[in-house]
Amino acid sequence: MSPPEDWIRPANLDAARAAQHEIAVGVEFEDRLPEAPALVAGVDCAGAARGAPDRVRAMAVLLSAEARSRPLATGLAEGAPAFPYIPGFLGFREIPFVLEAVNKLPARPDLIVVDGHGISHPRGCGIATHLGVVLDLPTIGVAKSILVGRVEGMLGMEAGSTAPLVWKGRRIATALRSRRGVQPLFVSTGHRVSQETAVRLVMEWLAGYRLPEPTRLADRLAGEARKAAGNDAPALF
Repeated sequence: MSPPEDWIRPANLDAARAAQHEIAVGVEFEDRLPEAPALVAGVDCAGAARGAPDRVRAMAVLLSAEARSRPLATGLAEGAPAFPYIPGFLGFREIPFVLEAVNKLPARPDLIVVDGHGISHPRGCGIATHLGVVLDLPTIGVAKSILVGRVEGMLGMEAGSTAPLVWKGRRIATALRSRRGVQPLFVSTGHRVSQETAVRLVMEWLAGYRLPEPTRLADRLAGEARKAAGNDAPALF
């Protein structure tokens, strides 16, 4: 069954807010995916260059567990976003293009790792959660900064160090030091993946870089697509 139109293209901010609450209610927090996913997709978006017309480019990359750094396939979707830039609602700018990019992949992945937040969002509906519930697929959010909450306790500098990200008395994500001395990532449940499994899988898909391979490659390829279009200045978001 297709999701409601307001989940993808809300008519206004009130409809978008209501959609986020509805999507958050549908989140499943327990694992419903293989212990070792064979096909994993990574998703990232690149914005327009500074001063260029507003545009979103969404990249989806499909990887296999056997060859984690060699994409099996990619999907690219781009266009002018219909939804304005409003903090906390950025998913609505990107989700139409992300869905198109993922649907261009030749196989349905066991898991999608998204550059962005999952439930670590003011209404529990970051882009990873949004995508997971709409597609009915397991998703993990891997964000580079905190949207809400604070890290509790001391996060060590060693690779693999973790600490809970807590908001309103609830753990909403895990701060993860993916490499020694680098800024942490914030790993959260998107849909159908427990917090513990999300951290385990992100760590398993690290290959010596700060980002796990699915989002690292999606980020790189999205940037390359932006440069190929002649927009090689820093992105707006």
